[in-house]
Amino acid sequence: MKELKFEELSIRQKLGMVFTPFLNSWAKSVPDEEFVLELIKERALGSVWIQQGYRDAEEMLKRVKELADYPIIIMTDAESGIESSLGRYIVGRHSAISSTGDPKYAYAFGKVLGTKAHQLGYNMICNPIVDILPGKIRSLGGDKETVSEYALAMARGMRDGGVLTIAKHYPGGSNPNKIDSHMTESISYDTKEELIENHLYPYKKLLDEGLLGGIMTGHKRMVNIDNTRPASLSKPVIDIIREMGFDGISITDALCMMGIRESYTDVEAKGFAIAAGNDLVLPFTQDNKVKFNKLVEAYEQGLIPDDMLDAAVKRVLATQHKTTLLKNDAEISEEELNLFFSINKDNICAITDEGIAPNISKDGKHFFAMVIRNEMSIGADGKIDVDTFSSNWLYPEKVKEKILKLFPNSQVEYIYEFPTQAQNTRILSRSLGCDEFVFLTFTEPLSFVGEEKLTHRLVTLINALQYKNRLSTVVHFGNPLVLEDLPHVERLIIGSLSTENVDSCLEVLAGNYPAKGVLTCSPKLK
Repeated sequence: MKELKFEELSIRQKLGMVFTPFLNSWAKSVPDEEFVLELIKERALGSVWIQQGYRDAEEMLKRVKELADYPIIIMTDAESGIESSLGRYIVGRHSAISSTGDPKYAYAFGKVLGTKAHQLGYNMICNPIVDILPGKIRSLGGDKETVSEYALAMARGMRDGGVLTIAKHYPGGSNPNKIDSHMTESISYDTKEELIENHLYPYKKLLDEGLLGGIMTGHKRMVNIDNTRPASLSKPVIDIIREMGFDGISITDALCMMGIRESYTDVEAKGFAIAAGNDLVLPFTQDNKVKFNKLVEAYEQGLIPDDMLDAAVKRVLATQHKTTLLKNDAEISEEELNLFFSINKDNICAITDEGIAPNISKDGKHFFAMVIRNEMSIGADGKIDVDTFSSNWLYPEKVKEKILKLFPNSQVEYIYEFPTQAQNTRILSRSLGCDEFVFLTFTEPLSFVGEEKLTHRLVTLINALQYKNRLSTVVHFGNPLVLEDLPHVERLIIGSLSTENVDSCLEVLAGNYPAKGVLTCSPKLK
């Protein structure tokens, strides 16, 4: 393994050092992968993003490591954990970790994630998320202290497991219009002073402990700092954390988001990103050869100053050096493994009226209405043609089977997020005469779908049921604050987005396991 020397790099190699190709199942083609591998052979690639879980990820990891005779950065997202030939190590995202109420779970998550990722061949993971977002599944909490406490514990675990961390999505900031950057440009009115006081607080904590290997810059426009470009393309915004002493790498968030594409060409986005102080550009799309050539074109057009390119390359080389110092012999203790797997059940929270238990009787004649995605197809026999949600976490048929095992005298009915007239009719009719009526709802933080909300039609149905207090329980997976659109319900069971967590929520409802979780923010129903 030979570390590259800055003085020996050609312009093509320098441009390759700041380019991060993306490989996964939907961005896979043999020529595209071969182009990436050719760049590695030329020592003209600083990093590669291999999406963990994609069908040939482990094979590609092996090929990259065999080809690279220099310490190339190999990274991925792993917000929920790792699922591979090494096993399934998945939790319900960041809020699931902090809802346990104890940072020791965050350390265990980071240690298991880091160790398993390192064993697969990764050396940098885009965790932790340090956005301060109340209720959001992709956030550790709604205040800077909670986010910092759990982010530090997670990052310590990742370091001890053998990977570098990338905190995201810099610089955070408020989002008063609740705009998804995947769909259009989001904005924040925070001043520089407000950012440093609040949203950059977790970054500073990580920096002070030497746990901030890198940052991922988001596409939110900070109008009171730089009203001309989003943070990912803004030198004044990126300079803030550099002034705080951060000298690690900065990688853009995916440049395929509409918050970038609607205002900038491919060439402009890549050029402005490096000129602003980023060290790696992440197209996050297929056609890596095309995207690399766009970066070359940006340099040829003068959009990337040589001094900014050189500074970026040097930071990439410094980070490559850090990967050679990572721990190679990390072992996961039995206690850490138990804590990791306990996240999926110890984060479940029950909110009940006085005198109301979290559980219902096992032998009662209950009715369960289970929300499924509109994309799912329900046949005449009641079977679901598509049996899984995004990220493979909720399998309706398996949930139904679990419900009927725990509550054998009950019925289960599926209903769309945006229910049909016939579904509403059936739900209302079949709810009559049951001992307990339980609604299973969910929200997912999916890109390109906008704000997390229960649909108005679903809320209208629940309003009708509660007019006569016919609904006793809501079991919700995801952001608990979306429940504030609902009328009061005497029993709430709040879980997260993993198959194991769904199973555990039903165990809590059956009285087989206590609800130990502590929400970082609690919903206030009407």
